Amino acid sequence: MKTDGYNAGEHFDEMFTSEGEIRPHYEGFFNFLDKASTKKMKHLQHSANKTQLAMGMTFNVYHDNQGMEKILHLDIIPRIISNQEWKKLEAGLKQRVYALNLFLQDIYNDQKILKDGIVPAELILKSKDYLKPCIGLTPPKGIWCHITGTDLIRDKNGEYYILEDNLRCPSGVSYMLESREIIKRVYPDLFIKKGVMPVSDYPAKLLKMLQNISGKAKPVVGVLTPGIYNSAYFEHSYLALQMGVELVSGVDLIVENKKVYMQTTKGLQQIDVIYRRIDDTFLDPTVFNPASMLGVPGIFEAYKAGNIGLANAPGTGVADDKAVYAYVPKIIKYYLDEEPILNNVPTYLCREEEDRKYVLDNIHNLVVKETNAAGGYGMLIGPKSTKEEHEHFKTLIKNNPTNYIAQPTLSLSTVPSLTEEGVEGRHVDLRPYILYGEDIEVIPGALTRVALKKGSLVVNSSQGGGSKDTWVLYN
Repeated sequence: MKTDGYNAGEHFDEMFTSEGEIRPHYEGFFNFLDKASTKKMKHLQHSANKTQLAMGMTFNVYHDNQGMEKILHLDIIPRIISNQEWKKLEAGLKQRVYALNLFLQDIYNDQKILKDGIVPAELILKSKDYLKPCIGLTPPKGIWCHITGTDLIRDKNGEYYILEDNLRCPSGVSYMLESREIIKRVYPDLFIKKGVMPVSDYPAKLLKMLQNISGKAKPVVGVLTPGIYNSAYFEHSYLALQMGVELVSGVDLIVENKKVYMQTTKGLQQIDVIYRRIDDTFLDPTVFNPASMLGVPGIFEAYKAGNIGLANAPGTGVADDKAVYAYVPKIIKYYLDEEPILNNVPTYLCREEEDRKYVLDNIHNLVVKETNAAGGYGMLIGPKSTKEEHEHFKTLIKNNPTNYIAQPTLSLSTVPSLTEEGVEGRHVDLRPYILYGEDIEVIPGALTRVALKKGSLVVNSSQGGGSKDTWVLYN
C-alpha cells in the first residue's frame, strides 16, 4: 500500500523522519506495507474488526445517548518502539512509581514532605481523594500502587513526556492483550522477523503480584467489578478468566469477624486478595460513601485488620490528582535525590495567582483540565475551541481555581494509520502498564491510543479514539 505523499506535517512521526526516510526499527514493517495492495490492507482491517466483535471487545460510553456497546477500533498499522527507546521509558516509569509509592506512604503517615513544604499541605489534606480513614495505615508490604497505567506523549522533537499517572483503577490492559492476539494473526511472519517482545504473560504476572500481597502460601484471589453495566466490564471478566480467579461483585461478598468471604454454591469461602475495579469511595458504605450499592460493608475493617489485601490500596487516588502531578518532579527529587528520567508536561496551577493570570490571558493557546476529571471530559483544547468556550472556562476557573490546571498544547506524535483515504498520520499517546510486587516491572508493550479524527488530539475511547498494537523490539 503506497505511502507516497504521506505528510506528517510539523509533528514527530513514529515511522518517517522529517525528510521522509524510514526510521530503522520500522524498516521491516514498511517493506511489507509497501508491497501490500490497498485491497489487501482493507481486507485485513475488516477481518480485525470482525474478530474484535466476535471476542466481545466492546465498551459502553456513559455519555452516549444511544447507549450502545462499541468496539475500540483497532488500527492494524502498529506503533513500533526500539529497544533502546524502551529502556529509557522503563527506567523512568520505575523511578516514578517507586517515588509515588513513597509519597503515598508518607502523606498517610509522617507527612514529612508536607511539613518540609515541598508539596502544599492544603493541596493534599483538602483533596477529596485524600481519604482520612487511611491515615496511619501501611498496606501489606508497604505497597500502595500495585498496578499503574501511566500516560505518555511525544512532542514534535521526539521527546517523551509524562501526561498523567493513573493509580486508582487503570483500564485498557485487556485491549493491549487482545489487540496483540489479533495483530499476530494479521502479520504472523513479521512478529518472528521483527523480534517483538511478548505481552501474553501479563495475566500470570498480575496474578503473581496479587498473590504476593498475601502472606498465605496459596491465597484466594478475586476481581471485584461494579457489574455488567460498567464501561470496562469486558476487561474485568477477561482478566479474571485469564488469571483463573473468581469475578465477584459486592453482593457476592460478606464480612464476618473482619474476614471477607465469597458466597459460593458450596457455602462461604474466605477470599484473601481482591483486585478491585471500583472507586475508593464505593468500596465500603460503612466508611466512605453510605449510598454505595457496589461495595462490601465491613471490608475496610477487614483490610485494616490485615485479613484482606486490596490492589490498588484505598487512598491512591490523591497521588494522580492533576494538581499533584505538577509536583511529581519535586517528589522524585525529595525521596530519591534523583532528577526525573522522564519529564512532566509544563503545568500551570490555577490555584496559584500568577499561574492563573497567565492561563486566563492565554487560554486560547492552552489545554485546560479539571483536576479530578478523566476520560477526556472536563477539558478545553484552547486552539481547537471557540471564543464562547474560552469565556465559559475562564468563568469556571475564576469560580473554582483549585479545580483546574493548564498545559501548553503539545503536538502529539503521529503514526501512519489506515483511513478511507489511504494511509494518513493520526495522533497517538502511550499507556504502558507497571506492576509493583516483589519488584517493579514494566510490561514490554502498551496501549497506544489513537485519535481517529483527522487533526484531533483527543485519543480517549469515550471521545471517539481508537487503538494500535504496540511492538517493543528485542533489539
